[in-house]
Parts: sequence; structure tokens; C-alpha cells
Amino acid sequence: MTALRTFEVAARRLSFKEAADELCVSATTVSNQIRQLEADWKCKLFIRKTRAVVLTDEGRSLSQVVTRAFDDIRAEVEVHMNPGRKSVTLAVGPIFGSRWLVPRLERFRQMYPRIDLVLHESPRITDAAMMTSHLAVDWGTGDWSGLNSQKLLDITYAPVVRADLAEALGGLTTPADLARFPLIHQRDKSEWTAWFKLAGVGEFDPVAETKIRDSNLVLQAALDGQGVALGVFPFVREDVESQRLEKPFDIELMPERSFFLLSRPSSPRTREVSVVQDWILGEAANSSER
Repeated sequence: MTALRTFEVAARRLSFKEAADELCVSATTVSNQIRQLEADWKCKLFIRKTRAVVLTDEGRSLSQVVTRAFDDIRAEVEVHMNPGRKSVTLAVGPIFGSRWLVPRLERFRQMYPRIDLVLHESPRITDAAMMTSHLAVDWGTGDWSGLNSQKLLDITYAPVVRADLAEALGGLTTPADLARFPLIHQRDKSEWTAWFKLAGVGEFDPVAETKIRDSNLVLQAALDGQGVALGVFPFVREDVESQRLEKPFDIELMPERSFFLLSRPSSPRTREVSVVQDWILGEAANSSER
């Protein structure tokens, strides 16, 4: 059980070091326990790279089962040790969790003090086999194999920049002025390319470019004055309203995908899960009206 618990944390975090920090053991202990599991089961669970680990197909399949099993054990213990409280697990991505959900958690706690909302970091979900929580929020077109999906909110992209950086580099009057600015991409250039096309700008060669995978880090780079990023609205609305960032153009790119609330149709729909689901949908409806 100890080794399985270690595997579950390592698979969730995709880092032996972070797993060791969460479990309060050494990274060597984590690595040794994983190696023992691999030896016992005669299969490789992780591909070890220089600074990261990646789940194999066998590891990914096992992690889904183990995570669900530990959640079930935790829920069963809570039923007997604290029958007045119930837990609901919710998987979210980084920018939705930090920018949309976390600011609303205090309101949830006030409304439903007997429900513990347990947040998980979620990788992109492609089908029901990848979902190990009661509910999840993911980004897509609404088609998830074997899952129920309900649209939460649409987003738009528009350039955002710190005012002092814009002033230092000569201001931003037209989209073509962005050629003087470093651009910050999330993952690849596709979103900026689509925005420039919408703005009527043809070939574009910015002075410098940076690619960052994590959407929160993209935003932080813009807040630090590292360049111009495509802000994800409504998540950066507060930064613009508070003048931490400025939005120099009203040209907004609307992607084909949106955020959806996902649930497994086969899972038991307890009252608590329904409460959380209805609360999230209500919050999303209210935020869309702003």
C-alpha cells in the first residue's frame, strides 16, 4: 500500500521530487519504491528523463485505477469518521483553477460548509478512462467519449501588456506596432497567428519571441513586463480593470473551444456532487453576464 500510494502521487505530479516533498520522504525513497513495483509486476511504469518522468501506457492505466481507489478509500473513511461531512473531487487545469475557481472558494465554503471540495490538477481529458474525479473542468468542443459535458464559459484572446513596457517601446497604436515588442506564446504560435490574421496583419516578424507551456506562467511573464501576451478573457479581466495590464486593442479572437464541466454518467450522483455541479454552473452563468 505504501508503494502504491507513492506511485499515485508520482503519477499525479509527474515528478519524483515533488512526490517526495508531498510524502515527506526522500526522492531516492520514491524512486526505489517505484523500481520495486516495476520489478514485482515486470513492467515499466515511468520513462525516466533527465529532469522529468513520463508515464508509460501501463503506468497511465494503473494510475487511473489507483487514484480512483484511493479516492474511494478516503471517501469511505470520511463516512465513518466524520459522517456529517462529505467530499467531492474536482479536477481543473491551472489557469481555470487559479484565476476562476480559487477566488470563488470562500463563497462556496460559506454556502456549503459540510461539503469538502477536493481539487486535483487535471491533465487534458480525452475520454472517460482518463477521468478519476467526481467532476472535471476541461477545454474542448464538447465531445468527450463516455462523459457528460455542459458548457461553462467561452473565452476570448486579446493582447495585454504592462503600460510601462508599452510606453518604453514607443506605444501601441496599431497591431503592426507589435513588431517592436517581444511576444509571449503559449505552447506554439497558432493563437498569435490567428489573432494577426483577424487584425489584418500579414507576414509578421517580432523582435523576440518566447514560448511557454503553462498558461499561468504566460500571464505572469506579461505581468512582469517580459513582453506582450494574448490575455485569456475573462481570466485577465481583473488585471486590466486594476491597470496591472492594459488591453491596447479591441480586436478579440474567439477560439472554437470552450470550458466544459464533465461528469461520468456511470458514477453515482450523490446529493453533494449535484450541489457542486449546480454551484459551478450557476457561478459560470453569473460570470458570463458581467
